[in-house]
Amino acid sequence: MRSAIMPQPRMMLVVTGDDFGYCPRRNQGIVDCFKSGGISNVSLLVNGCAAKEAADLAQRHNIPMGLHANLSEGVPVCPSLQQASTLTNQRGFFHGKTGFRQALEGGQLSMKQVELELRAQVQLFRDLTGHLPHHMDGHQHVHVLPEVREVFALVLSDLHIPFTRVPLEPGLQGCPALPAHLQRFYAQVEKDARDSIPVFTRYGIRWPHVYLGLTTMGQNMSVPNLQRALNQALAAGPPGSPSSRSAGSHQPVVTAELMVHPGYPSLPQEGGCGEGPDEFSQSADRQHELGVLRDPALLALYRREGVQLCAFRHL
Repeated sequence: MRSAIMPQPRMMLVVTGDDFGYCPRRNQGIVDCFKSGGISNVSLLVNGCAAKEAADLAQRHNIPMGLHANLSEGVPVCPSLQQASTLTNQRGFFHGKTGFRQALEGGQLSMKQVELELRAQVQLFRDLTGHLPHHMDGHQHVHVLPEVREVFALVLSDLHIPFTRVPLEPGLQGCPALPAHLQRFYAQVEKDARDSIPVFTRYGIRWPHVYLGLTTMGQNMSVPNLQRALNQALAAGPPGSPSSRSAGSHQPVVTAELMVHPGYPSLPQEGGCGEGPDEFSQSADRQHELGVLRDPALLALYRREGVQLCAFRHL
């Protein structure tokens, strides 16, 4: 009896659950989402308070995992930077999402210290998991910022970490659901991401054809919104950026990453990277994403549209 030939997918989609290791309830939500087929990949915060638990869970459930490099929240993992460094404030914590960017613009950050911290986080990831990360991106998109992106690309190249994230989302600027302050922030993220492309290309770093996730975060995530985002990604098709092989087809397979943040709400004073959980983590948004990602209607949409979930290591 001849086995049926599976149709080639139109899209290979990496659905990455960010902030693995942030807190026990985030970890449990991510694991539940993975076991339900809602995500296919995770990104670990090695300075998260539950990072060791997260690494153990990933090994137990065979969850593909990369590094969510963190220069903006919590405490450095490099011992020499924990006392006093340009990357931290007087209390020993990173400067925060906005503070890091302000310090960078003011020329106050040492790129040598950025490199030391990135290498220390990769080493801690390796200590926790027994292997190098399959991909590496930046918490709060710090990896595409000016100067930082050069150091980031150098570290990835030196350590043979092949994939990163380039947050350029089709249709982002025309999305009516985003408030003005997020539109402004995301517009800057996209400019930084676009300027990172020549740097990552020069170092031989790869990324999927299409990035998704800024317009579908939190309460903006729904099956119709995800369908819109997928349709825009499929319509955009594979541009000229480095990515995976096309499986020998006449019709190139689109590769994409969808950034998501599933989990159960963090309990007060439980979680974070040393300063406690933030408001987003304690809100219902995380569990809302978890519910949408596990919705049978979304999984049926993937099958109908020829979208195959995968991890970075499969690209």
